[in-house]
Amino acid sequence: MHVSEILGGKGNAVATITGAINVAEAVAELKGHGVGALVVSNDGAGVNGILSERDVVRELASQGAGLLDQPVSSIMTADVLTCTPENTAEELMALMTSHRIRHLPVLVDEKLAGIVSIGDVVKARLTDLEEESRHLQGYIQQSW
Repeated sequence: MHVSEILGGKGNAVATITGAINVAEAVAELKGHGVGALVVSNDGAGVNGILSERDVVRELASQGAGLLDQPVSSIMTADVLTCTPENTAEELMALMTSHRIRHLPVLVDEKLAGIVSIGDVVKARLTDLEEESRHLQGYIQQSW
Protein backbone atom coordinates (compact mmCIF):
# COMPACT_ATOMS: atom_id res chain seq x y z
CA MET A 1 0.00 0.00 0.00
CA HIS A 2 1.22 3.49 -0.83
CA VAL A 3 1.16 6.58 1.37
CA SER A 4 -1.40 8.13 -1.00
CA GLU A 5 -3.79 5.28 -0.15
CA ILE A 6 -3.14 5.65 3.57
CA LEU A 7 -3.91 9.37 3.37
CA GLY A 8 -6.99 8.59 1.27
CA GLY A 9 -8.36 6.62 4.18
CA LYS A 10 -7.35 8.87 7.07
CA GLY A 11 -7.28 12.29 5.44
CA ASN A 12 -4.47 14.75 5.03
CA ALA A 13 -5.08 17.07 7.97
CA VAL A 14 -1.90 17.92 9.87
CA ALA A 15 -1.71 19.65 13.24
CA THR A 16 0.98 22.33 13.01
CA ILE A 17 2.53 24.86 15.34
CA THR A 18 5.19 27.52 14.94
CA GLY A 19 8.58 27.24 16.55
CA ALA A 20 7.95 30.44 18.51
CA ILE A 21 5.22 29.12 20.82
CA ASN A 22 6.32 27.78 24.17
CA VAL A 23 6.45 24.10 25.06
CA ALA A 24 3.47 24.38 27.43
CA GLU A 25 1.29 25.65 24.57
CA ALA A 26 2.59 22.85 22.34
CA VAL A 27 1.70 20.25 24.98
CA ALA A 28 -1.84 21.69 25.09
CA GLU A 29 -1.99 21.41 21.29
CA LEU A 30 -0.84 17.77 21.42
CA LYS A 31 -3.63 17.03 23.89
CA GLY A 32 -6.22 19.10 22.05
CA HIS A 33 -5.59 17.38 18.74
CA GLY A 34 -5.14 13.96 20.33
CA VAL A 35 -1.89 13.38 18.46
CA GLY A 36 1.61 12.25 19.38
CA ALA A 37 3.47 14.79 17.25
CA LEU A 38 3.06 18.24 15.78
CA VAL A 39 4.74 19.50 12.64
CA VAL A 40 6.56 22.76 13.25
CA SER A 41 5.82 25.03 10.31
CA ASN A 42 6.29 28.77 10.27
CA ASP A 43 4.06 29.18 7.19
CA GLY A 44 1.72 26.18 7.43
CA ALA A 45 3.13 24.68 4.23
CA GLY A 46 6.81 23.94 4.83
CA VAL A 47 8.37 21.73 7.50
CA ASN A 48 10.74 23.48 9.90
CA GLY A 49 10.75 20.69 12.46
CA ILE A 50 8.67 18.19 14.37
CA LEU A 51 7.83 17.98 18.05
CA SER A 52 6.78 14.67 19.56
CA GLU A 53 5.61 13.67 23.00
CA ARG A 54 8.90 11.81 23.34
CA ASP A 55 10.85 15.02 22.69
CA VAL A 56 8.93 16.79 25.45
CA VAL A 57 9.33 13.96 27.98
CA ARG A 58 13.06 13.56 27.34
CA GLU A 59 13.74 17.28 27.72
CA LEU A 60 11.45 17.55 30.74
CA ALA A 61 13.44 14.81 32.45
CA SER A 62 16.71 16.63 31.87
CA GLN A 63 15.63 20.28 32.22
CA GLY A 64 12.70 20.18 34.61
CA ALA A 65 9.55 22.29 34.59
CA GLY A 66 11.38 25.37 33.27
CA LEU A 67 11.27 23.69 29.89
CA LEU A 68 7.59 24.58 29.56
CA ASP A 69 8.43 28.27 29.12
CA GLN A 70 10.99 27.67 26.37
CA PRO A 71 10.15 28.00 22.67
CA VAL A 72 9.37 24.82 20.75
CA SER A 73 12.28 25.61 18.43
CA SER A 74 14.69 24.90 21.30
CA ILE A 75 13.65 21.24 21.61
CA MET A 76 12.09 20.28 18.27
CA THR A 77 13.77 17.87 15.88
CA ALA A 78 14.96 20.14 13.09
CA ASP A 79 16.31 17.47 10.76
CA VAL A 80 12.97 15.91 9.85
CA LEU A 81 12.68 12.73 7.83
CA THR A 82 9.78 12.89 5.40
CA CYS A 83 8.07 10.74 2.80
CA THR A 84 6.04 11.20 -0.38
CA PRO A 85 2.68 9.79 -1.49
CA GLU A 86 4.58 7.34 -3.70
CA ASN A 87 6.38 5.64 -0.80
CA THR A 88 5.07 2.26 0.33
CA ALA A 89 4.09 1.12 3.80
CA GLU A 90 7.02 -1.30 3.71
CA GLU A 91 9.46 1.55 3.01
CA LEU A 92 7.99 3.60 5.85
CA MET A 93 8.23 0.67 8.27
CA ALA A 94 11.91 0.27 7.46
CA LEU A 95 12.58 4.01 7.77
CA MET A 96 10.68 4.34 11.04
CA THR A 97 12.35 1.28 12.53
CA SER A 98 15.88 2.21 11.52
CA HIS A 99 15.55 5.80 12.77
CA ARG A 100 13.35 4.98 15.77
CA ILE A 101 10.66 7.49 14.83
CA ARG A 102 6.88 7.26 14.90
CA HIS A 103 5.73 10.06 12.58
CA LEU A 104 6.61 11.07 9.02
CA PRO A 105 5.32 14.23 7.39
CA VAL A 106 4.25 13.69 3.79
CA LEU A 107 5.56 16.23 1.27
CA VAL A 108 4.46 17.03 -2.26
CA ASP A 109 6.66 19.57 -4.05
CA GLU A 110 8.26 20.46 -0.69
CA LYS A 111 4.83 21.31 0.78
CA LEU A 112 3.11 19.56 3.65
CA ALA A 113 0.46 17.16 2.31
CA GLY A 114 -0.23 14.97 5.36
CA ILE A 115 1.38 12.99 8.12
CA VAL A 116 1.68 9.23 8.66
CA SER A 117 2.15 7.58 12.04
CA ILE A 118 3.47 4.15 12.87
CA GLY A 119 -0.11 3.16 13.69
CA ASP A 120 -1.20 4.14 10.17
CA VAL A 121 1.63 2.10 8.68
CA VAL A 122 0.87 -0.98 10.78
CA LYS A 123 -2.82 -0.76 9.85
CA ALA A 124 -1.90 -0.50 6.16
CA ARG A 125 0.43 -3.50 6.37
CA LEU A 126 -2.23 -5.59 8.13
CA THR A 127 -4.71 -4.67 5.41
CA ASP A 128 -2.18 -5.71 2.75
CA LEU A 129 -1.48 -9.01 4.50
CA GLU A 130 -5.19 -9.79 4.92
CA GLU A 131 -5.77 -9.13 1.22
CA GLU A 132 -2.81 -11.31 0.26
CA SER A 133 -4.12 -14.09 2.50
CA ARG A 134 -7.57 -13.90 0.86
CA HIS A 135 -5.97 -14.11 -2.58
CA LEU A 136 -3.88 -17.12 -1.58
CA GLN A 137 -6.87 -18.88 -0.04
CA GLY A 138 -8.86 -18.25 -3.22
CA TYR A 139 -6.03 -19.58 -5.34
CA ILE A 140 -5.71 -22.72 -3.21
CA GLN A 141 -9.46 -23.35 -3.33
CA GLN A 142 -9.50 -22.97 -7.12
CA SER A 143 -6.59 -25.39 -7.46
CA TRP A 144 -8.43 -28.25 -5.75
